[in-house]
Amino acid sequence: MSRAALLVLADGRFPAGGHAHSGGAEAAVKAGRITEAESLAEFCRGRLHTTGLVSAALAAAAVLGADPAALDAAADARTPSPALRGAARKLGRQLMRAARATWPSGELDAVALEFPKGAHQPVVLGLAARAAGLEAVDAAYCAAYESVSGPASAVVRLLSLDPFDASGVLARLAPELDRVVDQAVGAALRVADEGVDVLPAVSAPLLEISAEAHAGWPVRLFAS
Repeated sequence: MSRAALLVLADGRFPAGGHAHSGGAEAAVKAGRITEAESLAEFCRGRLHTTGLVSAALAAAAVLGADPAALDAAADARTPSPALRGAARKLGRQLMRAARATWPSGELDAVALEFPKGAHQPVVLGLAARAAGLEAVDAAYCAAYESVSGPASAVVRLLSLDPFDASGVLARLAPELDRVVDQAVGAALRVADEGVDVLPAVSAPLLEISAEAHAGWPVRLFAS
Protein backbone atom coordinates (compact mmCIF):
# COMPACT_ATOMS: atom_id res chain seq x y z
CA MET A 1 0.00 0.00 0.00
CA SER A 2 1.16 3.51 -0.81
CA ARG A 3 -0.50 5.99 1.49
CA ALA A 4 0.50 8.69 -0.98
CA ALA A 5 -2.57 7.58 -2.96
CA LEU A 6 -4.66 9.14 -0.20
CA LEU A 7 -3.16 12.52 -1.04
CA VAL A 8 -4.35 12.11 -4.63
CA LEU A 9 -7.85 11.01 -3.60
CA ALA A 10 -8.28 13.79 -1.02
CA ASP A 11 -6.74 16.52 -3.18
CA GLY A 12 -9.23 19.24 -4.03
CA ARG A 13 -7.87 19.18 -7.59
CA PHE A 14 -8.89 15.54 -8.06
CA PRO A 15 -11.63 15.82 -10.71
CA ALA A 16 -14.46 14.39 -8.61
CA GLY A 17 -16.88 17.32 -8.95
CA GLY A 18 -16.94 18.43 -5.33
CA HIS A 19 -16.06 22.04 -6.17
CA ALA A 20 -19.60 22.53 -7.53
CA HIS A 21 -21.25 21.59 -4.22
CA SER A 22 -21.41 23.54 -0.96
CA GLY A 23 -22.64 20.77 1.35
CA GLY A 24 -25.59 22.90 2.42
CA ALA A 25 -23.48 25.98 3.15
CA GLU A 26 -25.08 28.13 0.44
CA ALA A 27 -28.54 27.68 1.92
CA ALA A 28 -27.17 28.25 5.43
CA VAL A 29 -25.49 31.49 4.35
CA LYS A 30 -28.69 32.78 2.78
CA ALA A 31 -30.66 31.88 5.91
CA GLY A 32 -28.16 33.74 8.09
CA ARG A 33 -26.96 30.65 9.90
CA ILE A 34 -23.39 31.14 8.65
CA THR A 35 -22.11 34.71 8.85
CA GLU A 36 -18.45 34.41 9.88
CA ALA A 37 -15.82 31.92 11.04
CA GLU A 38 -17.47 31.08 14.36
CA SER A 39 -20.81 30.14 12.82
CA LEU A 40 -19.00 28.28 10.03
CA ALA A 41 -17.28 26.22 12.71
CA GLU A 42 -20.61 25.33 14.30
CA PHE A 43 -22.09 24.39 10.92
CA CYS A 44 -19.09 22.21 10.08
CA ARG A 45 -19.14 20.57 13.51
CA GLY A 46 -22.79 19.60 13.10
CA ARG A 47 -22.17 18.31 9.59
CA LEU A 48 -19.12 16.31 10.70
CA HIS A 49 -21.02 14.46 13.42
CA THR A 50 -24.00 13.66 11.16
CA THR A 51 -23.35 13.53 7.42
CA GLY A 52 -19.62 13.13 7.96
CA LEU A 53 -19.99 10.17 10.30
CA VAL A 54 -22.45 8.37 8.02
CA SER A 55 -20.31 8.97 4.93
CA ALA A 56 -17.12 7.88 6.67
CA ALA A 57 -18.71 4.63 7.84
CA LEU A 58 -20.08 3.84 4.37
CA ALA A 59 -16.71 4.52 2.76
CA ALA A 60 -14.86 2.40 5.33
CA ALA A 61 -17.30 -0.47 4.89
CA ALA A 62 -16.78 -0.38 1.11
CA VAL A 63 -13.02 -0.70 1.58
CA LEU A 64 -13.60 -3.68 3.85
CA GLY A 65 -15.51 -5.49 1.11
CA ALA A 66 -19.16 -4.97 2.03
CA ASP A 67 -21.62 -5.44 -0.83
CA PRO A 68 -21.76 -2.12 -2.77
CA ALA A 69 -25.44 -2.58 -3.58
CA ALA A 70 -26.29 -3.07 0.09
CA LEU A 71 -24.21 -0.04 1.02
CA ASP A 72 -25.90 2.05 -1.66
CA ALA A 73 -29.33 1.04 -0.33
CA ALA A 74 -28.15 1.92 3.18
CA ALA A 75 -27.03 5.33 1.93
CA ASP A 76 -30.42 5.88 0.30
CA ALA A 77 -32.18 5.01 3.55
CA ARG A 78 -30.03 7.52 5.41
CA THR A 79 -30.73 10.35 2.93
CA PRO A 80 -34.42 11.34 3.10
CA SER A 81 -34.03 14.36 0.79
CA PRO A 82 -34.46 13.53 -2.93
CA ALA A 83 -32.27 16.53 -3.75
CA LEU A 84 -29.42 15.21 -1.61
CA ARG A 85 -29.81 11.69 -2.97
CA GLY A 86 -29.55 13.10 -6.48
CA ALA A 87 -26.49 15.16 -5.59
CA ALA A 88 -24.81 12.16 -3.94
CA ARG A 89 -25.34 10.05 -7.06
CA LYS A 90 -24.06 12.78 -9.40
CA LEU A 91 -20.97 13.11 -7.26
CA GLY A 92 -20.61 9.35 -7.18
CA ARG A 93 -20.80 9.14 -10.96
CA GLN A 94 -18.15 11.84 -11.39
CA LEU A 95 -15.89 10.27 -8.77
CA MET A 96 -16.30 6.90 -10.45
CA ARG A 97 -15.09 8.35 -13.76
CA ALA A 98 -12.04 9.86 -12.10
CA ALA A 99 -11.28 6.75 -10.06
CA ARG A 100 -11.51 4.37 -13.01
CA ALA A 101 -9.11 6.54 -14.98
CA THR A 102 -6.69 6.79 -12.05
CA TRP A 103 -6.85 3.29 -10.52
CA PRO A 104 -8.29 0.88 -13.14
CA SER A 105 -10.18 -1.89 -11.40
CA GLY A 106 -12.57 -4.63 -12.38
CA GLU A 107 -14.59 -3.94 -9.24
CA LEU A 108 -15.01 -0.28 -10.18
CA ASP A 109 -16.04 -1.30 -13.70
CA ALA A 110 -18.66 -3.69 -12.32
CA VAL A 111 -20.16 -1.11 -9.96
CA ALA A 112 -20.20 1.53 -12.70
CA LEU A 113 -22.15 -0.91 -14.87
CA GLU A 114 -24.54 -1.74 -12.04
CA PHE A 115 -25.19 1.95 -11.26
CA PRO A 116 -25.09 3.82 -14.60
CA LYS A 117 -26.60 6.93 -12.97
CA GLY A 118 -24.11 6.77 -10.13
CA ALA A 119 -23.89 5.06 -6.76
CA HIS A 120 -23.78 7.21 -3.63
CA GLN A 121 -20.54 9.17 -3.40
CA PRO A 122 -19.30 7.70 -0.07
CA VAL A 123 -19.70 4.17 -1.44
CA VAL A 124 -17.73 5.06 -4.57
CA LEU A 125 -15.15 6.80 -2.43
CA GLY A 126 -14.59 3.61 -0.47
CA LEU A 127 -14.33 1.55 -3.64
CA ALA A 128 -11.86 4.06 -5.09
CA ALA A 129 -9.76 3.86 -1.93
CA ARG A 130 -9.86 0.07 -2.14
CA ALA A 131 -8.72 0.18 -5.78
CA ALA A 132 -5.90 2.52 -4.75
CA GLY A 133 -4.71 0.04 -2.14
CA LEU A 134 -5.77 2.17 0.82
CA GLU A 135 -7.27 1.03 4.12
CA ALA A 136 -10.67 1.60 5.68
CA VAL A 137 -9.33 4.29 7.99
CA ASP A 138 -7.95 6.20 4.99
CA ALA A 139 -11.32 6.25 3.26
CA ALA A 140 -13.03 7.27 6.49
CA TYR A 141 -10.66 10.20 6.95
CA CYS A 142 -11.19 11.28 3.35
CA ALA A 143 -15.00 11.17 3.69
CA ALA A 144 -15.06 12.90 7.06
CA TYR A 145 -12.70 15.63 5.91
CA GLU A 146 -14.69 16.21 2.71
CA SER A 147 -17.83 16.73 4.81
CA VAL A 148 -16.33 19.87 6.35
CA SER A 149 -13.75 21.06 3.83
CA GLY A 150 -16.36 21.44 1.09
CA PRO A 151 -18.59 23.82 3.08
CA ALA A 152 -15.54 25.74 4.35
CA SER A 153 -14.27 26.29 0.81
CA ALA A 154 -17.73 27.31 -0.36
CA VAL A 155 -18.13 29.88 2.40
CA VAL A 156 -14.85 31.52 1.38
CA ARG A 157 -16.52 32.21 -1.97
CA LEU A 158 -19.99 32.97 -0.64
CA LEU A 159 -18.97 35.43 2.10
CA SER A 160 -15.48 36.41 0.95
CA LEU A 161 -14.36 34.87 4.23
CA ASP A 162 -10.64 35.08 4.87
CA PRO A 163 -9.19 31.72 3.69
CA PHE A 164 -6.91 31.72 6.74
CA ASP A 165 -9.96 31.78 8.99
CA ALA A 166 -11.56 28.91 7.06
CA SER A 167 -8.39 26.86 7.37
CA GLY A 168 -8.30 27.60 11.08
CA VAL A 169 -11.84 26.25 11.43
CA LEU A 170 -10.80 22.97 9.80
CA ALA A 171 -7.62 22.67 11.86
CA ARG A 172 -9.50 23.14 15.14
CA LEU A 173 -11.96 20.41 14.15
CA ALA A 174 -9.14 17.87 13.76
CA PRO A 175 -9.55 16.18 17.18
CA GLU A 176 -13.26 15.71 16.57
CA LEU A 177 -12.57 14.39 13.09
CA ASP A 178 -10.28 11.77 14.64
CA ARG A 179 -13.09 10.64 16.95
CA VAL A 180 -15.62 10.49 14.12
CA VAL A 181 -13.25 8.34 12.05
CA ASP A 182 -12.69 5.96 14.96
CA GLN A 183 -16.45 5.59 15.40
CA ALA A 184 -17.02 5.11 11.66
CA VAL A 185 -14.34 2.45 11.25
CA GLY A 186 -15.54 0.65 14.37
CA ALA A 187 -19.03 0.40 12.90
CA ALA A 188 -17.73 -0.65 9.49
CA LEU A 189 -15.78 -3.51 11.03
CA ARG A 190 -19.05 -4.95 12.35
CA VAL A 191 -20.83 -5.01 8.97
CA ALA A 192 -19.47 -8.42 7.96
CA ASP A 193 -21.13 -10.04 11.00
CA GLU A 194 -24.13 -7.81 11.59
CA GLY A 195 -25.05 -6.31 8.21
CA VAL A 196 -25.32 -2.72 7.02
CA ASP A 197 -27.96 -1.81 9.60
CA VAL A 198 -25.15 -1.51 12.14
CA LEU A 199 -23.77 1.54 10.31
CA PRO A 200 -24.52 4.98 11.82
CA ALA A 201 -27.81 6.55 10.81
CA VAL A 202 -27.40 10.00 12.32
CA SER A 203 -29.80 12.54 10.85
CA ALA A 204 -29.46 16.25 10.05
CA PRO A 205 -33.07 17.33 9.36
CA LEU A 206 -32.24 20.99 8.75
CA LEU A 207 -29.72 20.05 6.07
CA GLU A 208 -32.32 17.84 4.40
CA ILE A 209 -35.01 20.55 4.48
CA SER A 210 -32.62 23.26 3.30
CA ALA A 211 -31.46 21.04 0.44
CA GLU A 212 -35.00 20.72 -0.87
CA ALA A 213 -35.49 24.50 -0.74
CA HIS A 214 -32.09 25.14 -2.33
CA ALA A 215 -32.87 22.79 -5.23
CA GLY A 216 -35.77 25.06 -6.19
CA TRP A 217 -33.83 28.32 -6.27
CA PRO A 218 -33.88 29.89 -9.75
CA VAL A 219 -30.33 31.24 -9.26
CA ARG A 220 -27.63 29.58 -7.17
CA LEU A 221 -23.87 29.42 -7.14
CA PHE A 222 -23.57 25.77 -6.09
CA ALA A 223 -25.41 22.62 -7.13
CA SER A 224 -26.18 21.66 -3.53
